[in-house]
Amino acid sequence: MTATGHPLWTRLRDYRVGPADAALNFEARLARENGWSADHADAVMGEYRRFLFLAMTAGHMVVPSDAVDQAWHLHLTYSRDYWDRLCGEVLGAPLHHGPTAGGSEEGQRYAHFYAETLASYERLFGALPPEAVWPSAWQRFHVDPRARRVALADVWIVPRRAVRLGAAVVAVIALAGVALWMGGGA
Repeated sequence: MTATGHPLWTRLRDYRVGPADAALNFEARLARENGWSADHADAVMGEYRRFLFLAMTAGHMVVPSDAVDQAWHLHLTYSRDYWDRLCGEVLGAPLHHGPTAGGSEEGQRYAHFYAETLASYERLFGALPPEAVWPSAWQRFHVDPRARRVALADVWIVPRRAVRLGAAVVAVIALAGVALWMGGGA
């Protein structure tokens, strides 16, 4: 079985979250809340639909990428849309979100299911999942968990490159000042 032509995939492909007349549509809110471009948010939404298809058809527990999980979390806040429209009308069954209980054994279990999710994606959609939305299992479970989400209104984010460059400029100015001071005293 593949997604092409499957009635569920047809319904998911056409499904849009939230009211059609919203001044701030779901994709725009997703982009704003995650600091993403509109194009990336649209790509994530396409992958969220694919995740939903996998959740209903893969035959095993599926695990979303972090980006897809962000779309899922935001969708859950649209509770009537999520439960009534998505689960009730589109999926025809409830789809619950269950976080990990934590610990290394649980982490290994989720990494295994994520790898299975990627394999099912390839089997059902006939293509590799895009790495910009679906990183490798190693990236998803060993690198990404070290990331922290911050409220951009509360902090300044300065790229390390800018800090290094600034430090180099300060060092050069300080060295020049020391050289001038020592040269003036001779």
